[in-house]
Amino acid sequence: MIHPTAIVNPKADISKSAEIGPYSIIEENVRIGDQTKIGPHVVIAPYVDIGSGCEIFQFASIGAVPQSLKFHGEETWTKIGDRCVIRECVTINRGTEDGGGITQIGNDCLIMAYAHVAHDCIVGNQVILANNATLAGHVIIEDRATVGGLAAIHQFVRIGQYAYLGGKSAVVKDIPPYVIASGDRAKLHGLNQVGLKRLGFSQETVKQLKKTYRLIFRIGLTLNEAIERVAAEVEPTPEVQQFVEFIKSSQRGITR
Repeated sequence: MIHPTAIVNPKADISKSAEIGPYSIIEENVRIGDQTKIGPHVVIAPYVDIGSGCEIFQFASIGAVPQSLKFHGEETWTKIGDRCVIRECVTINRGTEDGGGITQIGNDCLIMAYAHVAHDCIVGNQVILANNATLAGHVIIEDRATVGGLAAIHQFVRIGQYAYLGGKSAVVKDIPPYVIASGDRAKLHGLNQVGLKRLGFSQETVKQLKKTYRLIFRIGLTLNEAIERVAAEVEPTPEVQQFVEFIKSSQRGITR
């Protein structure tokens, strides 16, 4: 299943059911799981772990050293979960020692052409990064979030679960879960109601999230006042609690 023109380091651990396409380069200290397909002209650098059932398209670069002046050649990793699709010319850099030593992609992610995932990013499960989405270092994208094409996300920013970030957005502060955001600089445009309904959230859950969103962002309260009102007036569903905890734990501040 390895094309004769591919260059594969003998120290790479490649499943017998994996495929390696023409002219691809697989370096040492790489693990590739069952049924994973590596297309032509792909470069997999050292210290990369790729799960099962993934598909990586031509000209992708996985695990190259980080674009960080703090990196000095230490052993750090790139880890990609199962069933991920990584399209043409995607670049994913490995981690740095200061950032925890790993860049991680979860399961069932779709990373479209020309997207960039920088060092020490943590991308959750079932995340979509559209074409040319750009993640600076240390960005966290939580489960089921969608990042639109040409979006640029500042380092250390978090994007909450089930959030939808529109195309051509520039993001410098955290985006809470369950919301829609877009613009330069990105602003919130309400709850991601259509997405939540498509994903099976109940009407009652959406109703409680709408109440929470309104109290925090729409009626001019301070953050502390809003959180107190949410605690007093909104049913504490797991989603509401996650929404509030995300905001309370923000280090960069919350997009308004």
